[in-house]
Amino acid sequence: MKIHITEDNSNLLSEIRKALLSADFFCDASTCFEHAVEKIMLYSYDVFLVDINLPDGSGLDLVERIKENHPQSGIIIISARDAIHQKIEGLDMGADDYIAKPFDMGELIARVHALFRRKKLDGSSSIKHGFIEVETRKREVMIKNRPVDLTRSEYDILLFFLANPTRVLTREAIAEHIWGDNMDMADSFDFIYSHIKNLRKKMIGSGAADPLKSVYGVGYKLNPPD
Repeated sequence: MKIHITEDNSNLLSEIRKALLSADFFCDASTCFEHAVEKIMLYSYDVFLVDINLPDGSGLDLVERIKENHPQSGIIIISARDAIHQKIEGLDMGADDYIAKPFDMGELIARVHALFRRKKLDGSSSIKHGFIEVETRKREVMIKNRPVDLTRSEYDILLFFLANPTRVLTREAIAEHIWGDNMDMADSFDFIYSHIKNLRKKMIGSGAADPLKSVYGVGYKLNPPD
C-alpha cells in the first residue's frame, strides 16, 4: 500500500513514517503545502494523510485537490483535538476519516488498513482471484491453500494488480508504485521485468495459471481468474 503524508512537524512526521514502514507500507512525505501539491500532481497513492494546519497553506485545500486528481484514493485528516469545525469541513469536502493529535500509531495503522479495505477491497481484508488468495492484514499469499513466499516488491505488485483488476498498468505506474520518488533513479525498467518474471514463476510453480497478461508496448493486465 502506498501512502503520502503531509505533516509539518518533523518529529511527528518521523514517528508516523517509522510506524507505517514497520507495517510494510510504502511512504512518501511532504512538510509543506507547495511540496504536497507537487506530489499530488505527479503521483498516485492509495491513502493520503493530511495535516490541516500547514505553514504555507491549508490542508483543506489539499483535500480538495486530492479529490479532484485522485477520487479513488482515501484521505485521513490529521488535526488538533479542538479543531472540530475543520474536521467537519474536511469530511464535507470528501475526506474519509480523521484522527486527532496526539494519537496512538497503532490506531493510525488500523485506520489506514480499514480505509484501504473500504476503498479498494469492498471492506474485506481478503482478496480472492481464482486459486490466488491474499490476506492483506497478514500480508500472506495462498494458492490452493498453500502459502507462497513472495518478496515485499512481488507482494506489492500482486496487490496492485488485484486492487486494479480491469486496468492495464504501465511499467511506469508499477515502478512508481514500488519506488515512488526514487523511480527516477532507475536507468531502465529491467527491475520491473525481473519482479514480474519472478512473480509469474512463483504463481505458476504453486499451481496457479499465469496471473498477468503482457500488453505489448504498454505494460501488464491481470488475467481473468483460472
